[in-house]
Amino acid sequence: MHIKSIRIYSDRFPARDCYPFNLEIFDKTKSLDLTRPVAFFIGENGTGKSTLLQAVAKRCGIHIWRDDEGYIRRVQHSSPYAEQLYRYVQVEWNGERVKGSYFDAEIFRYFAECLDAWAKPNPALYQYYGGASLVSRSHGQRHIQYFGATYQKKGLYFLDEPENALSPRKQLELLKILKRASETGQVQFLAVTHSPILLSLPGAAIFSFDDIPVREKAYEDTDYYRLYRDFLNNRDQYLKDL
Repeated sequence: MHIKSIRIYSDRFPARDCYPFNLEIFDKTKSLDLTRPVAFFIGENGTGKSTLLQAVAKRCGIHIWRDDEGYIRRVQHSSPYAEQLYRYVQVEWNGERVKGSYFDAEIFRYFAECLDAWAKPNPALYQYYGGASLVSRSHGQRHIQYFGATYQKKGLYFLDEPENALSPRKQLELLKILKRASETGQVQFLAVTHSPILLSLPGAAIFSFDDIPVREKAYEDTDYYRLYRDFLNNRDQYLKDL
């Protein structure tokens, strides 16, 4: 375990009428205790999961890759405080700080293209990411190639919906990668996901952002598990209700 708690100082928020400081969940959730090597953030869209994940990563000094042109366009159409939550978040480290990475499927191609540019004069860089260009493969293949190569090293890793480009079989492959890495005692993951496959990871903590304040839930008590289970067991009824 590299970080053992996250604390949100809502009393210091600079505003209350714009995102993300207008979310009740950040006002009512004072802290999250991280006692397991893998923690998942779950909840409906817009509940603040990815916003908090990014804030914690920035507070930990983890670089977040971004396409600058796309980033500027998003900021122009969002709250002026959209990416400022990290200023009001504190992280308690368990000993020395470690390096890590932040994965976001939306901006991963930008990173992969940068890697190709760096590798032109120094092809040896590819050895850290499976030995070949990430861009030359499909979305799902390049993501798995990156996960498998990166998460073998000691570190603190953030993943924002890593299942986006993955088939169910590839999600199972990622599940194995997370399990093996977390069992080494050298790796810690914080991840936002909507995947019931990934959530099934034995021993993982699941924090629900559908509850205010955020609270930990058992896998079988999550809406993800129950909805997928009920749909697969009673598909005709769900389709009839459409």
